[in-house]
This record gives sequence, C-alpha cells and structure tokens, in this order.
Amino acid sequence: MENKIISVINQKGGVGKTTTVVNLAASLSIMGHTTLVVDLDPQGNATTGLGKSNTKEVNNIYNLLIGNIKLNEAIINTDIKNLDLISSTVNLSGLEVETATNEDRAFKLKNIFASNSNILNKYDYIFIDCPPSLSLLTVIALVGSNELLVPLQTEFFALEGITQLINTIDRIKEKLNPQLSLRGILLTMFDKRNKLSGEVDIEARNHFKSKVYNTVIPRNVRLSEAPSHGLPCVIYDKTCVGSKAYFDLANEFLSSNKEASAA
Repeated sequence: MENKIISVINQKGGVGKTTTVVNLAASLSIMGHTTLVVDLDPQGNATTGLGKSNTKEVNNIYNLLIGNIKLNEAIINTDIKNLDLISSTVNLSGLEVETATNEDRAFKLKNIFASNSNILNKYDYIFIDCPPSLSLLTVIALVGSNELLVPLQTEFFALEGITQLINTIDRIKEKLNPQLSLRGILLTMFDKRNKLSGEVDIEARNHFKSKVYNTVIPRNVRLSEAPSHGLPCVIYDKTCVGSKAYFDLANEFLSSNKEASAA
C-alpha cells in the first residue's frame, strides 16, 4: 500500500488539531495499525501529548529538516505499541528565516520521505501535526502529504476560516503537489446544548457533503485533561465520551480507506 501521509491542518488555533492527531493515531495503533506522528508545530504539543519531551536537543524534526540527522535517528518510540514519533522543538520556529535562500525548502520533508521509503513502509499511516498558521512549515507539510484532515470547530466564524484554508490548499495543489486531496473534515468541540453547534454542523455538511465525517467530537473535559498526563485520551480514559468518539472516528477513517481501494 502506498504510504498514507496525512496532514492534520487548520490555520486557526484551538480547534482540536493536536488532540485529533494524538487520539486518532493512538486509536489506530491500539487497533493494530502501525502509525507515525510527525510533530511539525514548534509548540510541540503532540510530542508532550504522547509523553515525550519537546526539548530534545538532537533527535527532532528540526535537525532532520536542516540535515543534521537522518530519518531513522529522528524517529523515537512512544510508550504506545505501534506508535512512533518524530518530536518537535521550539527551534523549528526559526526554520523560515534560516532557509530563506533555499529555493527547494518547500520540498524538504517530501524529499526526506521519498528517499527513505524503506523506513516508512513499515507504517500504515503517517500523521503530520501542522502549526496553527499558513506558514512555511504548513507548506512543507502540505507538499509532503497525500491527504489532509481538517478539524473544524463548531463555532461562529469556523466556516469563514476554512474558505481561506481551501484557497491555500488549491494553490499548493496547482503549483507544488497535484496529488494532494482532502480526506475529510472533522467537526470538533461539538456542544449539543448549543444551537450554534448544530447550525455549523448542518452548514458544513451542506457545503462539503460526504467529506464531513459522520463522527463528531464532543466538548469533553477528559480530552483537555489527558495531555497534562502525557497520554492520549483514548488511553487516559478510554470509556469517556471523547475517547469513544475518537475510536468511532478511527473506524470511520478505516472504512473510508476500504471504500477508496474498492472504487
């Protein structure tokens, strides 16, 4: 199977992007699928959310992108079976300035992946956690991915922000990565007591049709508690409503794969 390299992206912060990367990857790993998380956000929340340090001096995505280390040195094991990580570091925020004169900088990650397919073939899924901005790092992720998953917060202005994101994706497809496709849109932070959540749900499904996952991620205290324990919520409290929703998402994610290969 061709590597499924999926960027989880939304230029707006606080929409459940890292929560989705960590919990979807962990759910798939628990189900027996080998998974790699690439933390491309200088804040390093996916790294700490998987119980690892985002101050590692050597084995991190920054040193991989500037050529100081090789891919096999950058990959670290997590405490979760089947789940590996390339950790982030705050140094990543300086990459844009440091590579200003490099014309190929948008292709850095794509080239690393392409020349290390023997290492990456062991993974069923590779998830890239993008920074909450449309910066060079996001472009690097989009160029290096096959697919995108967009978490969309069920709140006011959510759909306005996504229009800007879709425009950026279209430009990247046109100029840098024609193979890029939108895998799905995930509605997050859904509050069934809030009328607005329901309205955004209807509007998103009218606009993006079958691209919107049936699974909706609810607002859930356990989802926000889990990172402080260095654990995905699906391990921290696997019976809470947030964890159940991510297991449902993992099943839906896998069934959309089967449909695609049958088509």
